[in-house]
Amino acid sequence: MSSHIPMRVAVVGATGFQGGAVARLLTERHHKVRTLTRRPAGDRPPLPGASFVAGDLARPADVRRLFDGMTHASVVLPLVYEPERVRLYARNIAHAAVEAGVVRMVYNSNTRIPQGPTSVAAFETRRIAEEVFRESGIPLVVVRPPVYLDNLFSPWNGPALVDEGVLAYPLPASAPTAWLSHRDLAGAVLAALTTDGLEGRTFDIGGAHSLTGAELAAAFGRGLGRSVQYLPLPPDVFERGLARLLGPAAAAGVAGIYHYMATGADPLLLADDDGVSAEVLAVEPAPVDEWVMRQPWQVWSSDTEEQSASPQG
Repeated sequence: MSSHIPMRVAVVGATGFQGGAVARLLTERHHKVRTLTRRPAGDRPPLPGASFVAGDLARPADVRRLFDGMTHASVVLPLVYEPERVRLYARNIAHAAVEAGVVRMVYNSNTRIPQGPTSVAAFETRRIAEEVFRESGIPLVVVRPPVYLDNLFSPWNGPALVDEGVLAYPLPASAPTAWLSHRDLAGAVLAALTTDGLEGRTFDIGGAHSLTGAELAAAFGRGLGRSVQYLPLPPDVFERGLARLLGPAAAAGVAGIYHYMATGADPLLLADDDGVSAEVLAVEPAPVDEWVMRQPWQVWSSDTEEQSASPQG
């Protein structure tokens, strides 16, 4: 179907960064968006054009209300890594989608997934959800992203990048990695929702170019107009910092991906997709240096902080 034909899309995860990017792109293209949230009305992110259903993925009736009258679905699960809880969420979503007659669902696994089983909850719980969705018979397209550039525009990375030219991230410097922005993710999801003949397929999205740590630093250097050095951050240090924001359980789940990459067991897991998704989905992620140039990095500058903190005459 054409992306210009209006869809009614249940977006699971629209109050988060990835689902929010999808919801914004869909509403920009004049599609109807509905999402489920536990947040009170005053604590919801701005999503112009989207409607909210109060509820929880653990309650079937709430999920059915989300999907009632919807034609399509975009799903990214919350940062939950308990297998039975994820299975419950996935079953509730699948049952509601089938009952509503959803004609296509796009599931964003939020990470690449190794071929064989692992002991990493971040991989195996997302594999569980994918299996539940496939077994339900929903017309399904799966997208598996690499790592998000938006992770690097943060209070943890921004000041060191702007002031010191240091880019620290918990990936081995030698691991080739395809970097994707949330906006380009949203473009891939929209294409996966609307391109004919994709049911049953899985795409390792991310484009045809992957970068080592040094190459990533060089791209940031071009974008920032200064020298940048890549610093591989130990995953346990990353996890401790993340725990202060997300709590220990969610931080351990997220950091599991980086602990796995640090072992060198699958060094190409986050690498490029050989251009397959770019060809089929007609989405080619923007070059890293171009993305860098579009970000307002000055908000992380210590000079900006000092000026804002100084008394005004």
